Amino acid sequence: MSRAMRRHPAGAKGARSGATRAPAVRMGGQRRPQRDAPAGRGLRGLLRPRWAEDIISELRKVTWPSREDTWNLTWVVVVVAAAFGVFLGGVDMFFNWAIENTLLR
Repeated sequence: MSRAMRRHPAGAKGARSGATRAPAVRMGGQRRPQRDAPAGRGLRGLLRPRWAEDIISELRKVTWPSREDTWNLTWVVVVVAAAFGVFLGGVDMFFNWAIENTLLR
């Protein structure tokens, strides 16, 4: 299934029946070549294998968070990890105290 069909399926709300879209055109007016290229891709196939091209194309689709969002979320992780560490330390000290005062007497 092509990316255009995944974005705008035929039965989707707002889709016009029978309407066709113009093919996607890259800057400079050149169309992208089809992905089903012949198996022998020459030197480019050796230097950049298909899986590397797939990874690069997926990374281009990612919506990266802003620097501010990253900073805020980093602080959330640090605070939650510290609070959880304090909680687990308290539980550990309680069980240590309970064992020393009940079983080791």
